[in-house]
Amino acid sequence: MSTFMSVFADLVDRLAGLLQPLFHASAAAAAIVLFTALVRLLVHPLSRAAARGQRARARLQPKIAELRAKHARSPEKFQKAVVELHARENVSPLSGLLPGLLQIPAFFLLYHLFSSTTIGGEGNDLLTHSLFAAPLGDRWADALGNGGPFGPAGLVYLALFVLVAAVAAYNYRRTKRTTAAIPAPARPGDAGQVPGLGAVTRVAPFLSFFTLVTVAVVPLAAALYVVTSSTWSALERTLLYR
Repeated sequence: MSTFMSVFADLVDRLAGLLQPLFHASAAAAAIVLFTALVRLLVHPLSRAAARGQRARARLQPKIAELRAKHARSPEKFQKAVVELHARENVSPLSGLLPGLLQIPAFFLLYHLFSSTTIGGEGNDLLTHSLFAAPLGDRWADALGNGGPFGPAGLVYLALFVLVAAVAAYNYRRTKRTTAAIPAPARPGDAGQVPGLGAVTRVAPFLSFFTLVTVAVVPLAAALYVVTSSTWSALERTLLYR
């Protein structure tokens, strides 16, 4: 693991070196944004597949409504029929989760890298880098203890919170419009999809706001990954789900 982290640290350092003429002291932060963009480009084909899957699930809604009417007195048979319908049509109701799941390793790499004082037995020089006045290894609590919410480091976090809140509000409105287009279930607890998906549908509009908590508690480097990825997702979904 230490060897792998050393290789990853060297990659971030090299990217920062390439960007240093443009971004100067914030070159490492720019390297993290670039790294995030590269990760999102790699998973973009899966995002396109997820968009196709959502359109396919939308086309199945009339058939699901027929199954709901047919098995109105038997929720168990209805759920089984819906699962069989998805399998027959080669549609995965959870395909939209894959792009997010595949990004988790990249996030934890950055989290671990900027939470460790040593890498490969040597001092972690990346911790000396910052985004303007905010060190990349610090958290929001550190900024609050060093100048308060409106201090130099606090203002960096304030800008990130504003950006994340704007993206979350946009995602909330968009997700609410999407879920409103899905026919309501005939009875409470009947999601009209696979078991458990109804709960996901109800919670989905609020998930983006949890990003605010993540940004507040992780090292700034990992927070930059989250902010960049969330913004990318909002733009990507706008283009793919038109």
